[in-house]
Amino acid sequence: MGLITCKDITKKFGNFNALTSVNLDIPEGKIFGFLGPNGAGKTTLIRIINRITLPTSGELLFKGKTMQLSDIERIGYLPEERGLYKKMKIGEQAIYLARLKGMSRSDATRELQKWFMEFGIQPWWNKKLEELSKGMAQKIQFIITVVHKPNLIILDEPFSGFDPINVDLIRREILKLRDNGATIILSTHNMESVEELCDNIALINKSKVIITGEVEAIRKEHGKNRVEVVYNSGQVLDSVPSLFSVLSSKEEKDGRHSILEVVPGTASRSILNEIVPKVDIVSYQALMPRMNDIFIKLVKESGGAVSQGITEYQKNTAAAAAHNTATTPKNQEE
Repeated sequence: MGLITCKDITKKFGNFNALTSVNLDIPEGKIFGFLGPNGAGKTTLIRIINRITLPTSGELLFKGKTMQLSDIERIGYLPEERGLYKKMKIGEQAIYLARLKGMSRSDATRELQKWFMEFGIQPWWNKKLEELSKGMAQKIQFIITVVHKPNLIILDEPFSGFDPINVDLIRREILKLRDNGATIILSTHNMESVEELCDNIALINKSKVIITGEVEAIRKEHGKNRVEVVYNSGQVLDSVPSLFSVLSSKEEKDGRHSILEVVPGTASRSILNEIVPKVDIVSYQALMPRMNDIFIKLVKESGGAVSQGITEYQKNTAAAAAHNTATTPKNQEE
């Protein structure tokens, strides 16, 4: 059993089902991706795990036991809609928010200063949030999310607004946190990040989980029996209908690249026996489908993106979102 287990979680807002009988097991010490189109139910599930809202039915387990309010101190949550106090000094509010997660002032100060040094942002300690760019403010919020060394870290679109250098910084920190034992839930629309970071994923559409498992196993399962052959320039490889079809060919610096669609059940040995006498092979490899292609295919097969009920869903979840002010306070205005 994983760190977080969802058993038949259902959430209704009036007549609208935000989640329907969701069953998930989120393994400890892994990065688990929550994927799905807008309005699919990902944020609702994240709010249930954070106890911002409760399920209509079903059970949520934390380390095999029914989740309690006290377990929230062991969770770090970076919401998609960021929120820090604009008029408060950064160091001061970082300490305040760390103490809400159970840290002493001295421990919070020491750990925060380590993180500020790691990110090279020590001079920002006494600045106000309104003096920083959006990307800089998001660095601060990331630090606040992880400073208390939570068992579970939930990151909702953590790369939004970052330039490529800072995206790489945050990716490296996420991997480091996982390697140090943290379990991470990553909610994102960036399929490249999913392939680079996630060990496991769940794809949610229209309130239901339509697939879950290890990323590499899912990619293999949805492969299309395609291989790429690279061979010497100037040579030509033609289709052999009983074995494969040549879908495309192009010249590159290292030779001619051909994509073959293989007849199901055909062994690689049979293909190689056919093409070796005809071309001088540089490389031969099976092609794995991209997560982006799998995402689009599965969502379409399950009925397309959510298009109905979203307005009602947003209206009914607005109040639930307000309960998160303890850890993600709204920006203060003049």
